[in-house]
Amino acid sequence: MVDSANKHGILLEVVQILTDLDLYISKSYICSDGGWFMDVFHVTDQFGNKITDEALIQYIQKAVCTKRNSEEEQVCPGREVRPRHVVMEHTALEMTMTDQPGLLSEVSAVLAELGCHVSAGVAWTHKHRGACIIYVDDQEMGRPITDQKRLSHIQEQLQSVVEAHHKNGEKQTVRWTIPAATQTHTERRLHQLMLADEDYTTCCNCGGSVCDGKGMKYERLREMSCECNHVSIDTCKEKGYSVVNIRCRDRPKLLFDTVCALTDMQYMVFHAAISSNSSIAVQEYYVRRKDGCTLNTEKERRKVSQCLIAAVERRGTQGLKLDITAKDRTGLLSDVTRVFRENGLSVTRAEIGTRGEKATGTFYVTDASGLKISKEMVEAMEKEIGGTIVLHDKSPNKNRNYNNTNVKDDKPSLLSLGSFLWSRLERISGNFGPIWS
Repeated sequence: MVDSANKHGILLEVVQILTDLDLYISKSYICSDGGWFMDVFHVTDQFGNKITDEALIQYIQKAVCTKRNSEEEQVCPGREVRPRHVVMEHTALEMTMTDQPGLLSEVSAVLAELGCHVSAGVAWTHKHRGACIIYVDDQEMGRPITDQKRLSHIQEQLQSVVEAHHKNGEKQTVRWTIPAATQTHTERRLHQLMLADEDYTTCCNCGGSVCDGKGMKYERLREMSCECNHVSIDTCKEKGYSVVNIRCRDRPKLLFDTVCALTDMQYMVFHAAISSNSSIAVQEYYVRRKDGCTLNTEKERRKVSQCLIAAVERRGTQGLKLDITAKDRTGLLSDVTRVFRENGLSVTRAEIGTRGEKATGTFYVTDASGLKISKEMVEAMEKEIGGTIVLHDKSPNKNRNYNNTNVKDDKPSLLSLGSFLWSRLERISGNFGPIWS
């Protein structure tokens, strides 16, 4: 339970902390009307287990209460926290481009040839577009690259590689970000890059419009296929809000992704109810623009719907998951992606990092030929890379019960904020007691 003064973006800050700890948010009730922010989050670990470690609980409390721009380094006892903030001591390379097989391999090869050591990076693909953020150091000095002439030369070389794959009229961008005192959370920045790249323009709603009659909205949602992503936007005239409803397949970090989209589009969330059951998630937001207006035009509603669908889809990339561990060295990413390309595999999503002398990476790959990755292929790739590969058989989009419960009906336990919030909000006391019966 979080109780604090309200400000724009505070909901995203809290959700960001919880997701960075790999906590799964199964349910949430959000109220930030007026000058106060009062939220409840139901969380488990990534395996669906209740959090019982007192050290972790204290860390979560401290992290939520600490300002995000604090210079104090927080260490979670007994738990490896994978930070997804921009690493301040590295130079960041941001790219948006046409998604093409082997492009990441070519980019990483150019970086290796130019003496850039890749320390960390994240790459996403969506709707034939790609975006990545790669953190690099000088290979010899082990420090950020700050020389503008060298950065310009590297940028020109990378721009040539990217433009070789582009089609007429498609945007390709390559730019550097020098380490600064305050920088954006890496995954939020990826959302911003793809939003600016307009990857959402080809996203379409599933299931058509949903009427605003009592009960009709959720009855329609129940009938829709769980494979679909659906967004509907209505108006709550009595309270002066736009009501945004999202129904899609549930997965970790879903709440972070949708709140990210709303925040970066300059919408403020005043109330929300989030629920999930088995593989289906339902999110309902009561929002206004920062200027206090609701979503009045059909054009604005269509864009918001498309942007939210894109935010849901970006992290849900299809593919086979591979975890790779190897001794860190310059050119390792180039070697890994080259081995993938030589074996007919395309990278659809990736996250890599280093700690000490060890480098780890998670890659989602697809095979255009439809052939399964054999044990022999994995062993050959391990030998070539000089590390270990763990193959996960399940696609990230397959049904998964994150709560480890036996659910007979995969329909969500739907909770309409319209029927819930106004009748129960007065139950929130000054010490933030329970808001449900």
